[in-house]
Amino acid sequence: MTDLGLRFTVDGPVARVVLDRPEVRNAQTPAMWSALAEFGTALPAEVRVVIVSGEGPSFSAGLDRRLIMGENDLGQEPLLTLGAKPTDEVLELIATFQSGFSWLRRPEIVSIAAVQGHAVGAGFQLALACDLRVVTPDARFSMREPALGLVPDLGGTKPLVELIGYSRALEICTTSRWVEAAEAKELGLANIVVPADELDATVKDLSDALLGPLPGAIRETKALLLGAADRTYQDQLRAEREAQERRLKELLAALNG
Repeated sequence: MTDLGLRFTVDGPVARVVLDRPEVRNAQTPAMWSALAEFGTALPAEVRVVIVSGEGPSFSAGLDRRLIMGENDLGQEPLLTLGAKPTDEVLELIATFQSGFSWLRRPEIVSIAAVQGHAVGAGFQLALACDLRVVTPDARFSMREPALGLVPDLGGTKPLVELIGYSRALEICTTSRWVEAAEAKELGLANIVVPADELDATVKDLSDALLGPLPGAIRETKALLLGAADRTYQDQLRAEREAQERRLKELLAALNG
């Protein structure tokens, strides 16, 4: 996938996704989103942690500006031409784009974004698609879509509201302002801020820690937390009971097997 600007690797329980277009600050294209979706679909069952990072000094500058309107040298359709298509076709295309991001929230994996430099628009949404974000002091987030007359449509709005609340999410999106690393940590967008030369080691330590518990326990716990905001307290209690019952049965079966 290097010709698309992506590198994928799988090493046992750890998979890596590297955006590899450093010459354009890892700007993204719809072809990259399709490749991301295919990788997620084909992910081996033994993978438990997915690490997403960018080659070079930036995580991702968002959608490649050459694809917003007019002719381009990338061989891909400009985004604004979608407005001339039938509604059903547009909705289907956007759903395809979204699938490149949404698989990172699946309960059976924990995803980590290693963010340095710019995380703009689609880059911000890719970081938000991940469960955890480890960032460097120079990391800068911005939701640029409204400034271009568009909306964030790659799945980033829900986790953003879940992380920082409606009011602050609205302010950040509608002003398209920069959120620097220190503020990202304060708001809860970043789990930890580390020096650039410690980014890889910190992500590895976090990945190793996530691989410690049994896979089923992590899967069930993530599913409980993902659904918590949409359940009543009593429904959440029931979901916890049901999850624990499944774990007890799986553990007992493993001991007797």
